[in-house]
Amino acid sequence: MSTKPTIQSIYTDGACTGNPGPGGWGVVVYFDDGSIHEMGDASQRTTNNKMEMQAAIAALQYFHASGQTEPITLHTDSEYLINCVTKWVKNWKRKGWKKADGNPVQNQDLLEILDELNSRKVNWQHVRGHSGNIGNERCDAIARSFASGKIPSLQQLSLTNLHKTLPSPVAKVSKYETNSTIIDTRTQEISTPALEITSMEQPTAQAAAAIEEKLPENRVEQLRNLVETLRIADEIAEKGYLITSSELADLMDVHASAVTSRGDQWRWRNWIVSRVRREGNQILWELERGDQVGGEDE
Repeated sequence: MSTKPTIQSIYTDGACTGNPGPGGWGVVVYFDDGSIHEMGDASQRTTNNKMEMQAAIAALQYFHASGQTEPITLHTDSEYLINCVTKWVKNWKRKGWKKADGNPVQNQDLLEILDELNSRKVNWQHVRGHSGNIGNERCDAIARSFASGKIPSLQQLSLTNLHKTLPSPVAKVSKYETNSTIIDTRTQEISTPALEITSMEQPTAQAAAAIEEKLPENRVEQLRNLVETLRIADEIAEKGYLITSSELADLMDVHASAVTSRGDQWRWRNWIVSRVRREGNQILWELERGDQVGGEDE
């Protein structure tokens, strides 16, 4: 009698075009027998941080549904996500989901779900994005594919003898921004036949048809988001605001590592981006309008 494989590690990533704009998330689950399970989905209008959180939620859902007692390592290239879950959430809850400046915490609904799903069995591990890590690169490809309106081919592996009602946090997130392939939103159950690679043809065809209908609308929406992004960049340059690497990465819709690896001065679209100084663990950048349109793009 064969035993079901053990989850060893999970990689997660999120992507967004426009920020806010069309987004996607990806998850890759690695088992001790060498098998792999991949998940992902899209959201028509979202942010990069939401997609990072949604990917982690889907990963923790899958881990909980497996019934596994052995700990796992969850890899993400979002330091913000790790800090939210492992450091900041305790104080935010104690203060009624208010930040130090008194403003409400963003994405409280997703953070509450993450907090409920998180446990000592989960070891959160930061991995540098776009550094050649196979798990991270695959998650990034899945997330960006969904964000761009494409349906990637996912390797789906079902877990043996699992057919149980999901806990309330999972039911809550199933109504939010995802229709995860492991969730039946009508029954809030996980349908899991014998351990096998399952066909994705039917959901893929349905999703492709839905996206095909929305493509013209999505393209116009993406252009609106782009114009808004450029307007914000222009205002930052005009007012002389200094922004951090993570804020600049959000503006450009790239990972923070892609910002810091470019050097002290470079061109992005219509702006010259210059490194000004370091404050604590943050690098501050300045945007100036260039004399010519174009140059290095994201």
